[in-house]
Amino acid sequence: MIQIIAGEKGKGKTKILLDKVAAEVKTTSGNIVYLDKSTKHMYELSNKVRLINVRDYLVENYNEFLGFICGILSQDHDLEKVYLDSFLKIACVTENDLHNLFDKLKKISQAFNVDFVLSISVNENQIPEEYKKDIIVAL
Repeated sequence: MIQIIAGEKGKGKTKILLDKVAAEVKTTSGNIVYLDKSTKHMYELSNKVRLINVRDYLVENYNEFLGFICGILSQDHDLEKVYLDSFLKIACVTENDLHNLFDKLKKISQAFNVDFVLSISVNENQIPEEYKKDIIVAL
């Protein structure tokens, strides 16, 4: 499953994402990964959540990003949730490529039974039509 938190930069998407992670830690029996563009939120996350700074791994385009995601999944068979903050930046994706990337993430989610929660700095109307139903918060 893909869930989307959409809104312009500075609207509070990261706080919502962090609150969602904090709630999930209490109820999820599997592992949780939080992908970000830095380690800035390290102390706001439970020590049960694995924080990964994607920029440390030299990801340069969205195909490399998908390979990075698959690498994480291949190493952790207990992974249940992946939270992605600053999605456009860490995935190296433009708004034009969102549809393709969402399609592939959905396939990965179904194949490996992992949920993805994305914080994305675009307006709700810029999300591809078939994924608007996956928006859980629009700011």
